[in-house]
Amino acid sequence: MSAPSAASSIVVVGSVNADLIARVAAHPSAGETALGESMTVLAGGKGANQAVAASRLGSRVAILGSVGDDAFAAPATGTLKEAGVDLSALRVTPGPTGIAMIVVAADGENSIVVVPGANAAVDGGFVGGHAEKIAAASVVVVSCEIPRDGVEAAARAATGRVVLNLAPVIELDPKVVRLADPLVVNEHEARGALTMLGGAAVGTATGHADVARALVAAGVRSVVVTLGAAGALVATADGVVVVQAPRVTAVDTTGAGDAFIGALAHRLAAGDELDDAARFAVRVGAYAVTKVGAQASYPDARDLLPSRLSGPGRPGARPGPDSPQV
Repeated sequence: MSAPSAASSIVVVGSVNADLIARVAAHPSAGETALGESMTVLAGGKGANQAVAASRLGSRVAILGSVGDDAFAAPATGTLKEAGVDLSALRVTPGPTGIAMIVVAADGENSIVVVPGANAAVDGGFVGGHAEKIAAASVVVVSCEIPRDGVEAAARAATGRVVLNLAPVIELDPKVVRLADPLVVNEHEARGALTMLGGAAVGTATGHADVARALVAAGVRSVVVTLGAAGALVATADGVVVVQAPRVTAVDTTGAGDAFIGALAHRLAAGDELDDAARFAVRVGAYAVTKVGAQASYPDARDLLPSRLSGPGRPGARPGPDSPQV
């Protein structure tokens, strides 16, 4: 959709959606109808979110994805263009653009239904056609709102670092999961990943750190478990490090995990160690939840990120020195 740029330091392979966001006082229960307070259409999709987050922070980013030829394609790609993401590998597929229907309650928590639409075209054949672009990137970010063979083709084509976001959890070749460095999952996805890798340890892994250790023991090079307001865990062969999150008031958690991943990739591409990259990424994720929407909430390099820790530590301290190993 745009002219090719110089080789990107980060290539994101993933979904591009239009987000239809309804705000309500409280989430309806099963069978209940709730009156919405507002409805907006914004750019979204895990792939697009992650690409925008990294690009706004200063990385050179390209996205491999697909949109439809309908009216939702323009809002789905608008922020990507504004953020300067390379769209030369973004295809237009006949049919509908992917849609995410998001309900956000007054406490900031959300529920999401995703209709893939054109994202189904980001398959192994399409991704394989861009193998050279993927191989040239220092960091390749892959998420799972696209077909399995597209995810696997992207991970296998990478020669740089693979950041695999197993969200949603889909069945993958365990060899592909073990290419991740890191595998980024939330607390629920982490257990799904462990089951996929052979999982006898699932029943004995009682805490998040246990699951993270078990994933590394199962052959994953490194693991980041995101814990929302509690921060994140970083697991490697050297152990598990707790990364505390800044204390903020959440307005909307939509896309906060993608902000974290984009920021993580940005710092990994710049040469940071994984735990240092995660310390930066939790601050970006915390910034994102203080504003409405996904891509619209992401900071750029000039924005002041929150730093007051939610756990033990000095008020206003940077997270690094207070991150214990467990």
